[in-house]
Amino acid sequence: MNFRKRIGRGPATPFNGFVRHFLVSGALIAACLLPAPVTAQEKELFTPDHVARLRYVADATISPDGKRIAYVLSIPRKPGKDESGPAWAELHVVSDQGESKPFVTGEVNVGAIAWTPDGKSISFLAKRNGDEHKSLYRIPVDGGEARNILSHETDIAEYSWSPNGKRVVFRAKDKEPKERKKLEDKGFNQEIFEEQDQAPRVWVAVVDDDEAKPKMLDLPGVPSDLVWSPVGTWIAMALAPTSHIDDHYMERKLHVFDVDTEAIVSSFQNPGKLGKSKWSPDGKFLAFPSAEDRHDPMEGRLIVANPADGSLKDILPQYEGHVRSIAWQDNDTIMYLGDKGVWTELSEMRRDGTERKTHLPVGKWVLSRLTLSSDGQSAVMISDSPTHPSEVFFMRHGESAPRRLTDSNPWLADMRFARQEVVTYKARDGLRLEGILIHPLDPKPGTRVPLILHAHGGPESHYRNGWLTAYSRPGQVGAANGYAVFHPNYRASTGRGVVFSKLDHGDPAGKEFDDLVDGVDHLIDVGLVDRDKVGI
Repeated sequence: MNFRKRIGRGPATPFNGFVRHFLVSGALIAACLLPAPVTAQEKELFTPDHVARLRYVADATISPDGKRIAYVLSIPRKPGKDESGPAWAELHVVSDQGESKPFVTGEVNVGAIAWTPDGKSISFLAKRNGDEHKSLYRIPVDGGEARNILSHETDIAEYSWSPNGKRVVFRAKDKEPKERKKLEDKGFNQEIFEEQDQAPRVWVAVVDDDEAKPKMLDLPGVPSDLVWSPVGTWIAMALAPTSHIDDHYMERKLHVFDVDTEAIVSSFQNPGKLGKSKWSPDGKFLAFPSAEDRHDPMEGRLIVANPADGSLKDILPQYEGHVRSIAWQDNDTIMYLGDKGVWTELSEMRRDGTERKTHLPVGKWVLSRLTLSSDGQSAVMISDSPTHPSEVFFMRHGESAPRRLTDSNPWLADMRFARQEVVTYKARDGLRLEGILIHPLDPKPGTRVPLILHAHGGPESHYRNGWLTAYSRPGQVGAANGYAVFHPNYRASTGRGVVFSKLDHGDPAGKEFDDLVDGVDHLIDVGLVDRDKVGI
């Protein structure tokens, strides 16, 4: 049976019929989200209270010697007790054997963590101890307090260390004009889209010298994604014509700038969207994710750039996935995480596009944020799964699989998890699609269940077969209340290459919409879902 016909979708009002029959009622949502009275049995079930307790690893980076990993732990505020606001972000360090220690904790928001080039300290951005703006801090890894080493008249947005650790390049916006501040104080505080942006600038500062003043670089564009070369005085950065959001997405081009001569060394005509670049250890090449062309919705091709001649090479042409994270293992080898379908692979290849080798094939892992030790023999990634949010995972050369180093939510061991599986179905035009289904926790044989369809945004996005429960995702909470929760990767989702991600072009909300309906049809046809109890 065709679900579209059952819900009475007419050609003249394609969305109204869908809304009328397909949207869940407020009572259905409330039944899913409101916790019931707690009993001994129900303590094992997921409730919104449990969701509000979840901690997760937001960032992680391995030390140069590969023995320690700095990571950011997201700590949610306690509902009804703490002041409203985003989760706190703490700095922790875990050894390669899984011994974790807190470094900067409490009511803090640590970000942009990095190891100093000598590996003796961890740097980060934060606003602490009465700071007026977000500043650069450094904390010794073997003991000592975090120290403010660089402040600016506005928030420091990003930074990168010079090879010897004596200088940093950083980005910060201009100070708000005094006249505008006076007008805002008088009530003229309307936000006017793209007319009130303060232009970001790039500065170079000498650290550990209170007398040295930062020097602003004269750049032909709006900068972002600063990366100092591991050798010499070159900095890679993206430059856009303006700070407008469309230019940021579509017009940023990669440049190499020499700090000492204050000149652009090389410019690259990367096509379309641009990911963050990484230098080879010898500073001779850059690698970065890029769009294939201007019409490619997502940066997912693996490009190698040569600053000597300005050339670009796609070393993974026709890749049926999207490159998510990259790191240089040595001067000639790039390791990368690639999303393929609902999984992630860990592979490596030569910078000339040859000798591709896969270390972790698809079918088990969901991974992100790859970093390598200086010798390229130890790797750190963040991974999540259907039974735990993101944690730090470690893998040494020669090991068959990553080892989990952190356990940020030990109480999850006492929770009951509903079964989660990858579902494959066909769209009405024959296209093969995937989705992730969380079954009701306690299904009754032969009984159809209500369904919550959870459609991702974008469509430059896709669901991976990992942790799918959060404040905006019913996940295990819905399953504990008897619902099936389905996450379809409709056409134009990422994770399946450029051709698949373009399948919505010229047909906005057309076949994409059909894919959602066809996914529900499939779950009805296999006998799982009650067609009269479907919500989105």
